[in-house]
Order: sequence, then structure tokens, then C-alpha cells
Amino acid sequence: MDSICRKPGGKFNYSIEIAIVEKHEMWMMRKMSEIVDFLNHGAALITPKVAKDLLPQIPFLKAEFATINEPRFPHLVNQLEFLADAVEDFMEGAYHLLPYYAFCQAVFALTYAHKKTDIIPDFVNSLGRADDSSIVRAVLIQNRRHFQRYAESQNFKWEEITSDP
Repeated sequence: MDSICRKPGGKFNYSIEIAIVEKHEMWMMRKMSEIVDFLNHGAALITPKVAKDLLPQIPFLKAEFATINEPRFPHLVNQLEFLADAVEDFMEGAYHLLPYYAFCQAVFALTYAHKKTDIIPDFVNSLGRADDSSIVRAVLIQNRRHFQRYAESQNFKWEEITSDP
């Protein structure tokens, strides 16, 4: 990209550089919208029975998620454990302020992250958790205000859960 963006004399052609960055950002937003659509469709399939069946599995999911070692996605373990706590507290009646759609998205994210063969199978080196991370981030981004309020109610530091600065 360096050679493409430089004008003769070594100066950058910022209009070309900006165009490249904007094209990449548009591609990323389009891909993120596909993830959001996938998440929303999956969350719409979550029934009370699915959630009820998940509740006794949450301790096992937390133990499984704690073993994830993905340096490319350093927040993933904390985010999954956070969503598991939120789902558990909602199901047990300990937290009532989470909207049902946010709850369903969290349930979908937990069940999706548990699957070994999903959009990108977990055994694919360095990319296997990219889709899991994208789904979890989409849940947190779409429901930021609600999950941030939950984090505050549990004395969790939102900055340690989200990947926002």
C-alpha cells in the first residue's frame, strides 16, 4: 500500500489512502451487518424451553470457555463468561432489567460459541474463534446500554468486558 499511496518525491497521496481505508471500512460494515442479521435470526429462534434447558449447562459452559486460548481475541473469554452470568441471573430472577431480546441474543451467542463446527470451525488455526468473537461483539454492541447497566449492577468493569478503549 505504501508504494500505491506515495506521490513522486515520497509524499503520500492521502486521497488514495483515504479511499482504500473507506473501502475497507465499508466492507467491514457490510460483513458486520451480515453477522448482525445472523445473530438476530438465531436469537429469534430462542424459546423459553431452549433457555430453560441451557440454564443447568451454564457452569459447564463457563468451564469450557475458560479454556479458550485465543490471543487474537483477548476479550472473548471474559465476554462469554459475562454473557453467561447475565443469562444465569436473568433466568434465576436475580436481574430483571435485561430486555428479552438482549437475553435471547446472549443465549444464542453462548450456544453458538459452544458449537465446535459453526461458520468457522473452532479447530481452524487462529481463525476458529473469529466468528464466535463477532457474534459476541454484535450482542454487546447492539445491547450496550443494557449490558453496561448489568455490569455496573454486578460491580464488573465494563472496560474489561468490552474491547472499547
